Formats: sequence, structure tokens, C-alpha cells
Amino acid sequence: MERLKSKYPVVLSQDLVWSDMDAFQHINNRVYLRYFEDVRMAYFEKIKVMDHKNKTQFGPILAAINCNFRAPLSYPDRIQVATTVEELERRRFKMSYVVYSEKLEKVAAEGDGLIVYYDYENQKSCPIPDAIRASINALQKGFE
Repeated sequence: MERLKSKYPVVLSQDLVWSDMDAFQHINNRVYLRYFEDVRMAYFEKIKVMDHKNKTQFGPILAAINCNFRAPLSYPDRIQVATTVEELERRRFKMSYVVYSEKLEKVAAEGDGLIVYYDYENQKSCPIPDAIRASINALQKGFE
């Protein structure tokens, strides 16, 4: 778990929820995307994405997401969900995600998401604003 904190600038701890299990007695696959969303939004809060979007109408939009399942999760358990930005380009960036099970003591899922910066007023992609780029770089500083 210490590896998560050294590699990922944003790590959330969450308890699993009984109602997220399916008929096969493990957490349903759709829930992992919610875990990714939770940690993505925590990252966005740290870099003030919504403040900037509310002022300028420029904000992120999820273009693609992938999830690779490594081990089934089941209630009860506590997970660590982490994210980092791996590729920062002019109009988009790639985030990687990991879900770590405390009960299993191993990674339960890994994934990535492609985030495109979007001009919500004109409904088209746009360059990542300098202030957001600077915030990403500052948050990522010191992480592998």
C-alpha cells in the first residue's frame, strides 16, 4: 500500500458496499468505473478543475476508459483507489487507476482513462488551459 502513496498523488480509501455485489457474490464490474470516477473527481478537486470550468466553460470530458480485472472483490473489504496522470498532451491527458484490496493484499483492478479538454460552450475540444496544466504538473511533481 505504501507503493500506492509513492506512485499516485491521489489515493482514496473506501469501504465496499454490500449492495454493489452481484449474483456471483463479488463486486459487479460496473462499480469499478465508479471507483475510477471517484478518484478522478478527487484529483480534479485538487487541481481546481470545476472552479476553472465554471468561470471559463473549458473542462474535461471522458473520451475513453479501460478496466482490467485482477482479482474479485467481495464485501466486506476496504479498498484504496489511486490515480495519476501519465501522459499530458496539448488537448488531452491519460490517467491511470488502480484498485487495491486490503483484505486480499493485492491489486484487484487497474485501468486508464483518456480525458479530453472540452469547450462546453462551443462543443468542441480545446487546449488544456495553462492554469490547469500548471496544477497538474505541480500535483504530479515528485511522483514516478
